[in-house]
Amino acid sequence: MDLSTLTKAPGARKKRKRLGRGSSSGTGQTAGRGEKGQKSRSGYSRRGGFEGGQMPLHRRLPKRGFHQDVRFPFALVNVERLECAFESGAEVTPETLAAAGIVEPSKGGVKILGRGELTKKLAVKANAISAGARQKIEAAGGTVELIRIPSWREAKAKRSAEEER
Repeated sequence: MDLSTLTKAPGARKKRKRLGRGSSSGTGQTAGRGEKGQKSRSGYSRRGGFEGGQMPLHRRLPKRGFHQDVRFPFALVNVERLECAFESGAEVTPETLAAAGIVEPSKGGVKILGRGELTKKLAVKANAISAGARQKIEAAGGTVELIRIPSWREAKAKRSAEEER
């Protein structure tokens, strides 16, 4: 056997259908588009879900449920990152995490998750913390304090009070 003797299997290469090349080709005249109508015209395209003017399925079905607009998601940090980035006895806050380059400052705040091991005593201040992360931090001798994020109403009231001054 030699590379020069290899051939394609029968039927592996199919000739393309040449449309509109005379009546004897079998696909001449209307070129497989049928007679008249929107789909026979050049430039025809149809948006997804279009059902020819009939009320489309996605509009016939009822709306269900509620989809929360998560505008400001948490920046997530695992305890293994805290182990690498901070010395024992350090205070971990969203500001120190941003300064260390672990998270980007975000409006949603910081949540500490429990992946990895922690051996250092840290004072952690975060907006949210998982049960596993809290357990690991406290087992290492550290403390956990939750920082409350003000609601949009509170933030708006604070801004308006500052503007009045």
